[in-house]
Amino acid sequence: MGTRPCAGVASAVAAAVAVLLLAVSCFAAAATTTQKHGRMSGKGGDVLEDDPTGKLKVFVYEMPRKYNLNLLAKDSRCLQHMFAAEIFMHQFLLSSPVRTLDPEEADWFYTPAYTTCDLTPQGFPLPFRAPRIMRSAVRYVAATWPYWNRTDGADHFFLAPHDFGACFHYQEERAIERGILPVLRRATLVQTFGQRHHPCLQPGSITVPPYADPRKMEAHRISPATPRSIFVYFRGLFYDMGNDPEGGYYARGARASVWENFKDNPLFDISTEHPATYYEDMQRAIFCLCPLGWAPWSPRLVEAVVFGCIPVIIADDIVLPFADAIPWGEISVFVAEEDVPRLDTILASVPLDEVIRKQRLLASPAMKQAVLFHQPARAGDAFHQILNGLARKLPHPKGVFLEPGEKGIDWDQGLENDLKPW
Repeated sequence: MGTRPCAGVASAVAAAVAVLLLAVSCFAAAATTTQKHGRMSGKGGDVLEDDPTGKLKVFVYEMPRKYNLNLLAKDSRCLQHMFAAEIFMHQFLLSSPVRTLDPEEADWFYTPAYTTCDLTPQGFPLPFRAPRIMRSAVRYVAATWPYWNRTDGADHFFLAPHDFGACFHYQEERAIERGILPVLRRATLVQTFGQRHHPCLQPGSITVPPYADPRKMEAHRISPATPRSIFVYFRGLFYDMGNDPEGGYYARGARASVWENFKDNPLFDISTEHPATYYEDMQRAIFCLCPLGWAPWSPRLVEAVVFGCIPVIIADDIVLPFADAIPWGEISVFVAEEDVPRLDTILASVPLDEVIRKQRLLASPAMKQAVLFHQPARAGDAFHQILNGLARKLPHPKGVFLEPGEKGIDWDQGLENDLKPW
């Protein structure tokens, strides 16, 4: 007798989902012939399609090859991993119309250092090398040009696509212990990591999407008329058995909770296996889970947007990419980590008209462009969103420039290992 209420809830959820799947499939079929894409608006107005040309000028420092091209030549895997934005941003800026060859007229200065390109045999960035590379690069810039020393880097921006940004570590405790590299604390950080009230998120940072290969995704597109017959989809780890076998620390237990509560639920297509049809499956799903892992972000968010699968964001206090331009609240569903056991009920309760509205917004080409780093760049893509974010910070406040005699960077500040030469 005690199981009947739960069974009743499960039956109600299943019935609601059946109606939703049917209705969404009908909408998908109709949308292929009737849908028109309008101009995409974000919280800041019609900004996704803004052209940054003429709004800012960027000077790109000419760095010794050891900081970038030699690292890339040594290991080309860093062109494919989710941190690759720092490489492609450099390539983009070299031919961008916002680039200036005259540093005296620059609004922003950019230092191309590929800190995620020094890899372990398994393909992960070496956390003890990255801060040394960056610190060495900043020292070189400060010693070679006068512009860093005018502001201690306050009119400079850096790409920091590590798990925890410029804290340069994949483990949160170690990242917090290091903190943001002291030499970067006046600079603008362009990073994938974003979490409110966290020591690895510097005020004024620009949060960006991780790199996901646009060409690879394009090669797996299927007909938009394909029915979305999967209610909830997820592929990835639920436990990190090597570092956290109990699952209480990894993803703050949220992924373990997804598995324990829904591994046998027929509405949930979830697994650790990564099939060859992964991208096709996302295009057949209504909701795609985007839970935190060791860090709150992952390429799943990009993939979900590109394939029109409504992102279900499970990461408390996350700061999402280009949040001043992309209306995440209108295209996603947010679920608190503590509410994961009720995930089926929460998603089944999303009204049909809201589901369809989110899918229409996700179908906007401008929305998809904004989360992708195309090669070559395209109007409105992630490169242009970064430039728009930098342009919106102009003009620099008066406090950017150091007063005569004002103390600058303490080059001896930081962890002992980080101070070692590179």
